[in-house]
Formats: sequence, C-alpha cells, structure tokens
Amino acid sequence: MASVLPRVNLLLARKCLLPHLRGNAHRLQGCCRTHRGNEGVFLRCCTTQTPSSQPPRKQTAGKTRGPITWKSLAATGALGSVLLGFMLYIKKEKELALARERKRMLGKANIGGRFDLVDHNGTPRKSEDFHGQWVLLYFGFTHCPDVCPDELEKMAVVVDALDKMDSAKPAQPLFITVDPHRDSKEAIKTYLKEFHPKFIGLTGTDEQISAACRAYRVYYSAGPRDDDDDYIVDHTIITYLINPDGDFIDYYGQNKTAEQMVASIAVNMKKFEEMQRGLAGGLLGKLL
Repeated sequence: MASVLPRVNLLLARKCLLPHLRGNAHRLQGCCRTHRGNEGVFLRCCTTQTPSSQPPRKQTAGKTRGPITWKSLAATGALGSVLLGFMLYIKKEKELALARERKRMLGKANIGGRFDLVDHNGTPRKSEDFHGQWVLLYFGFTHCPDVCPDELEKMAVVVDALDKMDSAKPAQPLFITVDPHRDSKEAIKTYLKEFHPKFIGLTGTDEQISAACRAYRVYYSAGPRDDDDDYIVDHTIITYLINPDGDFIDYYGQNKTAEQMVASIAVNMKKFEEMQRGLAGGLLGKLL
C-alpha cells in the first residue's frame, strides 16, 4: 500500500501540471523531476525563459527625438505672430491717440477758421467750398520780390509730387493776398499762372482779408512807400496744411524743402485716414 501512494501522487501531479506546461511550452522549458521525501514523493519543476528570436532594438543616435520638434516650432511661430500683431495694434492705437491729442491741442491754439473771399475769376469763395479736399494755403502778395515766388514755386513742386503718389491725395493750392489794394483779381490771376495751373488766388475787402489773417495768426504790415508809391508788405512766411474737414493740421516754414513737405504731408494724410477709419469703426461698434 505504501508503494502505491507515491505512484498515485505522481500521477495526480502530472495530470494537474502537464496541461499548464503544455500551454506554456513556448515560454517554458520543462525540467520536472520526482523527489522522495519523508512525507512521500513530490514533483519538482524548474523553468527557464526561452530566449527571444529577435534581438533587442538599439536606439540610433541620429534619430533620437530632441526637445525641439516641428510642432513646437509651429506653436512658437503662431504665438510670436499673435504677440507681434498685438504689439502693432497697440502701437497703432497709441499713434491714433497722439493724433487726436494733437488735433485737440491745435484746436486749443485756435489756428485756422472760416474765410469769405473772392477768387481770381470773380467767383465768391468760402472756406466750406474746399471741404472734402486737402488744401495748401499761403498768404502773400504779387509785388513780393523774392520770398513769395520761391515759396509758391516750392508749393507747385509739392502739388505735382502729391499728384504722382499712390499713397497720397491731391492737394489744392490756395493763395490769399495780404495786399488787397494792389492785388486785383486780374493781377492775381496773371501772377499765379507763372507757378501752377491749379492755383486759386483769393482777395477781398480789408475787413475780409484781416479776418482771414486773424484766423490763421498771420502777421502782415505794409512798409513805407517810396517815390514811385511802391512798398513792401512784411508778412508771415508759412504754408498751412488743411485737412478735408477744414481743420488746420500742420504748417511749413521757409526752411522746409519741398521733399520734406511732401513726406510730412503724406504722413499726415495717412494718419487722417486711419483716424477716420477708427472713428467710423467705433461708431459702427456702438450702433451694433
């Protein structure tokens, strides 16, 4: 009976373990042995893992993924574009705010205003007639020996340059006499033909001329007369830039060249258009 029990234990052990060993034959290498002890016969099994048929992968040094990828570069570029756009927007808003402040300060200086005169063709002209266009305004007189001709020639160069620029608007040159006693309509018309066909000359009564000069802070004073009853009129030598709303924008003295005037006028025109678009956008936003 003692010899039968070990055989039974061995049979039972093999019956229980063999299915498991067969199911894992690809992983296990069987090495089962019987062992006789004080309490009977036992089955011992040791297992070793079958080596893999494929060798372990080796990382290639050249294909190692670094901290910078195409996705990170794209994200950085997108973020940079957003920040740049925001900075440009802030800069533009600041420039518009400065332009509005300058316009407000110029309004406080009270330069510019209405005039009611007659042009060199005898047609009544008011300042409102020139609204909707840029104006270059100069005060002078036809008997001026050198300063007025130089300034009017410079204005003619500026007018031609603005006409040729795609980024600028045309400007209407105006001439207001400070010597209405000698500068008749006919005299002004003949005088301005020498400079530019777009020039419009304006004259009027002493009171009308005085009112126009006060509006633009123009000083003028007739000097002493000589034996031929000729005299020189001392006056302010300034060219005024007026926007389409009829407001004074900038001025250019005798020391400014035509090129400097063109560059400054083009900048002022661009700022005016941007400010108008900004005001229109703000008004539309309020309405919506």
